[in-house]
Amino acid sequence: MIKKSFPFLLVLFTIMNFTWAQTKHFDVNNLSLKLTLIENDQPRRSSKFELSFTNKGQESFPANGWTLYFNGNISKMEAPELTASLVNGDFHKIIPTDKFKTIEAGATQKIILSTNREMDNFSEALSGFYLVWDNAPKQGFNIKDFEFISTVDNSVKELAISNVAFKDNQLIKDIAAEKLNKIFPTPLSYNETKGSFTINGSTTIFSSKVFENEAILFSNDLNSILGKKLKIDTEGKGKGIILDSDPGLAKEAYKLLVTNETIKVTASSPAGIFYGLQSLKSLIDPDYWSHPSTEIIIKGVDVSDEPRFGFRGFMMDVARNFQQKQEVLKLIDAMALYKFNTLHFHFSDDEGWRIEIPALPELTEVGSKRGHTLDDKKNIVPSYGSGADVNNTSGSGYYTKADFIEILKYADAHHIAVIPEIETPGHARAAIKSMDARYERLMKEGKKAEAEEFLLRDLNDESVYRSVQHWNDNVMNVALPSTYKFLQTVVDELAKMYNEAGVPLKSVHFGGDEVPRGVWTKSPAVQRLMEKNENIKSTDDLWYYYFEKVNDLLKSRQLYLSGWEEIGMRKIRNEGGVRYIANTEFANENFHTDVWNNVAGTGNEDLAYRLANAGYKVVLTCVTNFYLDLAYNKSFKEIGQNWGGYLDINKPFDFIPFDYMKNMKEDDRGEPLNKEIIKGKTPLTEIGKQNIVGIQAPLWSEMIKSPQRFEYLLFPKLLAVAERAWAKDPDWANEPSPEKASELYQQAWSEFVNIIGKRELPRLNKYAGGFEYRIPTAGTSVINGKIEANVQIPGLIIRYTIDGTEPTQQSKIYTEPVPYKKTVIFKVFNSEGRSGNSIKISRP
Repeated sequence: MIKKSFPFLLVLFTIMNFTWAQTKHFDVNNLSLKLTLIENDQPRRSSKFELSFTNKGQESFPANGWTLYFNGNISKMEAPELTASLVNGDFHKIIPTDKFKTIEAGATQKIILSTNREMDNFSEALSGFYLVWDNAPKQGFNIKDFEFISTVDNSVKELAISNVAFKDNQLIKDIAAEKLNKIFPTPLSYNETKGSFTINGSTTIFSSKVFENEAILFSNDLNSILGKKLKIDTEGKGKGIILDSDPGLAKEAYKLLVTNETIKVTASSPAGIFYGLQSLKSLIDPDYWSHPSTEIIIKGVDVSDEPRFGFRGFMMDVARNFQQKQEVLKLIDAMALYKFNTLHFHFSDDEGWRIEIPALPELTEVGSKRGHTLDDKKNIVPSYGSGADVNNTSGSGYYTKADFIEILKYADAHHIAVIPEIETPGHARAAIKSMDARYERLMKEGKKAEAEEFLLRDLNDESVYRSVQHWNDNVMNVALPSTYKFLQTVVDELAKMYNEAGVPLKSVHFGGDEVPRGVWTKSPAVQRLMEKNENIKSTDDLWYYYFEKVNDLLKSRQLYLSGWEEIGMRKIRNEGGVRYIANTEFANENFHTDVWNNVAGTGNEDLAYRLANAGYKVVLTCVTNFYLDLAYNKSFKEIGQNWGGYLDINKPFDFIPFDYMKNMKEDDRGEPLNKEIIKGKTPLTEIGKQNIVGIQAPLWSEMIKSPQRFEYLLFPKLLAVAERAWAKDPDWANEPSPEKASELYQQAWSEFVNIIGKRELPRLNKYAGGFEYRIPTAGTSVINGKIEANVQIPGLIIRYTIDGTEPTQQSKIYTEPVPYKKTVIFKVFNSEGRSGNSIKISRP
């Protein structure tokens, strides 16, 4: 009897001991962490922090028995009191050494941490700290009382940035609002006339049934100003807003004529009518959006317009960090206003899978959630500071089938095609771990064949690798039939959603970038495939095997393949190392390649042109001009990355699609470009020009943890992208004389930033609910003993203080140079009272 009860007593004792241990745990809510950047040595690529542990409770915080987890883009951290190590990706852990001391109630312990990477700006700070007790390893506790500050003196650097901005801003002319073009992006032909038309609550939209959707959308938009929807008449004709058909116009072209009696929009298709109506909205004085009225006066114009490129895209990354459905719909409103027609939807990556796939529920049950885990079975590990809690709204989240169908319908109504991206074969950790969870569940149920049906990795693979983002388990195994079964299933499930939405699916994006060295080299499944297939002589050849099969999968469904540039490249190994050339095997397969790598010094500055010349359809997605996630400048106060340089609104504006190297001015560190680097590069041929299908701007979301950060990096940069994607080359781009080109450029740049500041940003204050766009920092310079200030975007207001306090909306407006006698702080405001970063100038 005693022997039989012993196991039960042991279990009971273990449970009681565990519960007792739990009650002994220090309350983590009483632990405060403060991370202070104390050294930031950019030339030597290192930084140093002080990490302060403060005990705010009544109990002692123990010297051991715990692990601290966090996220950060570092690979090495050292401190005598702590042992830090990489878990995976940007996920790290810290374990106390015997030098870490117990922290008594009310006490603080400070630790100096040395890392092997400098911080370019505040958004690169270590984040997402949470604590796990050794005897309760399955539960993580977020450190809610956490603060990051910097004591590094950046004042000299910030002033230097402000001084450069001042010089650049001096070249900008202030142009009266009435002299600005009233339609944006710039139309092909635009003439203002003497007439005007007044829209009020009794105005009727006369439209055929073919254009009824466009009429309804326009009426809904004006409802936010007039407080009333316009009547739509699909039968009669009369004076009002007339939507008319002209079969002779190109698909997206339109004509817009505003007279005293009518507003007439003419096009051959609903898309053309839609863009004509967006131009009509652009004609509306932006003040109406902030101050509704019973009538809207539209000044007379005669416009003929059509886009330069048929593909005008924006890539939204919701995988790294998630955005709610409402933010996606709001984005679509803005994209439509500025005549973008393609939303590249990056919904899957290492850090998240964001669309419900009914046939494979684990993809969202596991892959859409980030939080504390020991094995990625119920959710995947935290990334980008998402912390222990799976309910973190930036780290976790997905769109249900109904959500995605709603997004598709909304985009389609606004003439925006949605291209879904299934990141493969790399950047696929969320999918891999989700299918691992499915495998384990079914194996426990004794369903081996079913368990293996969608496996994405070779269980016996001993290959060792690290991706650029430091993952060691994020690449699908392309030798497994189950990988293709998975891809086929996801494509078919997505196609069903498009079909249910009544929206055509034309292409699926299969990623294809950044597969690391070492992948597949020790995979038995790969070895078996190589033995059977004589065309696969090395793991390099698996690339072409994979994309041939993926291409066949899509072609059998009347779809074409989109992907990053790597899908069109072939790796060549020789004594000089590895280089990449256009892969002739797929050149005529209608592959659409998003070419991003034009970074100076990589040898790929001309890659977009080489692929287009070889026969690939190319979407210009150049990092140096269109990666909106890059920081605006080198200021420590700016959010964003810098691996591809810095990107303010001038970078997309400066872009010359068919000769972009002509206007490359900076390298990837934001320094003046050595022009020798781009000498002798391949120019675009006439055939190549025909293969440049459009322009796209991605916004990667590693640092975007809120809608506010998303919108800050989105606008006003996206406005410059819209101009380049829609409008023809400006005169300065084709002017052979450098002096004349410079003169034409400065005039065009002045006109552009005046339009942005006096028309488009005021519109965006309220349009579609309003956008929290970036407001630039003032440019400053000390001249003749006085401080002068200016701003990049005319129409914004500079305010300042001389008492050391931060300027507010009530602070004095800058109108003339300020005496350089004491501390002066400048800050730029918009008409709504929202401000940008301040710049301080102190007397030495």
